[in-house]
Amino acid sequence: MSCNGCRILRKGCHENCILKQSLEGIESPDAQANATVFVAKFFGRAGLTSFLSSVPDSQRSALFQSLLFEACGRTINPVNGVVGLLWTGNWHLCQSAVETVLQGGTLRALPEFSGMTASPKEELDLELTSGWLRPVRGMTGGGKVNQRTEKRKEPTSSLNSDESDTTTFESCFVYQQNQQGNDTKLLRLFF
Repeated sequence: MSCNGCRILRKGCHENCILKQSLEGIESPDAQANATVFVAKFFGRAGLTSFLSSVPDSQRSALFQSLLFEACGRTINPVNGVVGLLWTGNWHLCQSAVETVLQGGTLRALPEFSGMTASPKEELDLELTSGWLRPVRGMTGGGKVNQRTEKRKEPTSSLNSDESDTTTFESCFVYQQNQQGNDTKLLRLFF
């Protein structure tokens, strides 16, 4: 008879099954199946079996549990994963996520990582009105998006000239433009 891991992954099971040894720490058959599907979706079926076959039999259950926690941690905190949750004192969120997976629930990223924290009414306002940027409406649902206007520096020297032009902070066009009373100092690195 197939173990719950092999049954849910629809793979052949044998007496020395890697998944069977790995799922010993999870009590209910449904929880074993849910955990196997979740970890296999996250790491891939081949990746999961590769991880499990690389450790001794006695450590497979602990490794599977570790992979389950890492997959849950990365799902709810895609930036820092389970280590970030532990570091910030939010280990209980990872434990809740594991319980949710074992019960067959669905996980989503925490609000601060899902991009849903900012209200749709907030607008990007860079406060750069020195002639370089102008607001454009209608590109993102009525919000302001700043777009650069074409304003070029007059060439100070040519390639064939005997003069040399060294770019310094003081020679930057934005710096010269802002010396007319504005204290904002920007280098033109990627404009």
